[in-house]
Amino acid sequence: MGHIFCRLRNVSVSDIRARLKADEKEHAKYGLYLENVWQNADNPDEVLFLFRAYDLKKARDFIEAKHKETLEQNPEANLPQMIFLE
Repeated sequence: MGHIFCRLRNVSVSDIRARLKADEKEHAKYGLYLENVWQNADNPDEVLFLFRAYDLKKARDFIEAKHKETLEQNPEANLPQMIFLE
């Protein structure tokens, strides 16, 4: 089991919480479970969140495919920086 630490800038924490809630079932299909969401105290436009991942390779493959699809639709999309932790 691993974790995925994510950082996204230029967003509100409420928007990210809503997006993550809407995506919860899809994430679960790939073994991703949200553990926490934080707003940066020094930069309110930065949100950090942590997923627990039961299979990092499966999770990474899913995330990379989703990000690729998103960037094909919108090359300027604001995507999170993902840090995969074992």
